[in-house]
Amino acid sequence: MALVRFFTMSSFFYKDSYAKSGGFKICKPLYSSESTPTAITTAQSLVRRSANYKVSLWSFDHIQSLSTKYKGNDYTSRVDTLIAAVKSMIRKVGHPLSTLELIDDLQRLGIAYHFVDDISYLLEMIYHDYYETQDKWDRIDLNLKALGFRLMRQHGYLVPQDIFRNFTDTTRNLKPHLYNDMMSMLNLYEASYHSFENEGILDDLRHFTAKYLKENIEQINENLSSLVTHALELPLHWRVPRVEAKWFILEYENKSGMNPTLLLELAKLDFNIVQGMHLEDLQHSSRWDINLVGKLPQYMKICFIGFYNSINEITYKMLTKTGFMILPYLKKEWADLCKAYLVEARWHHNGHTPTLEEYLDNACVSIAAPVILMHLNFLTSIASKEEILQGIKRAKNIVRYSSLILRLANDLGTSSDEIARGDNPKSIQCYMHETGATETEARKYIQKLIMETWKKLNKERTGANSQFLREFNDGATNLARMAQFMYGDGDRHGRPELTRPHVVSLLFNPIQ
Repeated sequence: MALVRFFTMSSFFYKDSYAKSGGFKICKPLYSSESTPTAITTAQSLVRRSANYKVSLWSFDHIQSLSTKYKGNDYTSRVDTLIAAVKSMIRKVGHPLSTLELIDDLQRLGIAYHFVDDISYLLEMIYHDYYETQDKWDRIDLNLKALGFRLMRQHGYLVPQDIFRNFTDTTRNLKPHLYNDMMSMLNLYEASYHSFENEGILDDLRHFTAKYLKENIEQINENLSSLVTHALELPLHWRVPRVEAKWFILEYENKSGMNPTLLLELAKLDFNIVQGMHLEDLQHSSRWDINLVGKLPQYMKICFIGFYNSINEITYKMLTKTGFMILPYLKKEWADLCKAYLVEARWHHNGHTPTLEEYLDNACVSIAAPVILMHLNFLTSIASKEEILQGIKRAKNIVRYSSLILRLANDLGTSSDEIARGDNPKSIQCYMHETGATETEARKYIQKLIMETWKKLNKERTGANSQFLREFNDGATNLARMAQFMYGDGDRHGRPELTRPHVVSLLFNPIQ
């Protein structure tokens, strides 16, 4: 009955919203006494469009046949020993730059979660000693300033951009063939991606350092050149942490520094143990009829957009075939998702091209990120229901910006294929239709929107004042990162062969 009431009320929502937007006019509900299920033409003779998604690259039997040796007390005991040794090593580090470099290594190796309290203590101490006021940061060198700024902002400290106000003077005499000088430029470049809106110094810094790194990459050694090339392809802040960990572990073997053997052994063993856990999760979930809630929005969208030939038919199918129950505090997110799919269905069946603003307002919901993040909260949090609900209200903008990055990145990677098979216009086409821009110009504008949205997301992340909010922020940020990973060089969802090497690397092949 709740679902029936939703569709009855939603008909008035669409009538009102489209009249206000100047679009096509709807004068009666989608489903009413005037359009009963018996009046709907059967779909037996209709030809439906197909997304033609490829079948899974891995069969059920193959998934179930995989195994891992990295489980049991022998491995966990060794990990515990290594963690204790690293904790001891952390306490002995004295120089602030060496401390920050160690923290950065722990994060990139994927093992920082073992040392959360240690890292928090060190960052708090270094912040008060070197970054809290201008007279303190004016006394530190460029590399310490750059790396510290990035790590401090990443962990919620509001270090101002003024710390780099004279960066052109400081970088004038740097020598690119020197390792420390080039690392300073690389750290400055990575720091610039933690900027907020209207931080012109950091915008200038990003353009300057990117140009500098590209022009001087041939003057540096192979190991540093690999780090620079990697950063120029995609900044660290935008990368999926687990994918980055696998890459950086292999890079770290070539790095000289403080006891890398100890960190490497822990990183490799921890990666393989966690990989084994993920493999067991995959085997368990593959036995389900439907794999997790994240798959459901895609199934729903297919039903809404492509394969039914009238709005009434869509409504009838939803009323009679959909039978899922949702908890009260999840109801709104699912209702909003259904509404967003119906909006897209109306646009498609009426040949309507919305403005970019209209499109994004709806697409930030239809991309299903709000539903995913809502479920993430309740599936992973140990906080009380009251704290979770309060946190959701405070994190509204986080959800919005994460959803927007996911939507825009998805459009950049998939719109060509989707338009070719007759789908709705995406953000690129909406911008072209609205402004008369070429596709190249439109894509450039969408990329700019992604950058600006990251700045907003960065600012919102600094407001997390509880463990629950920090965990939520990390989940939302990782969703945005995953978007750019999945769609950065094409449609890795629709073309699984593009994703296969990463799946094999992360889930099937342990580090030797």
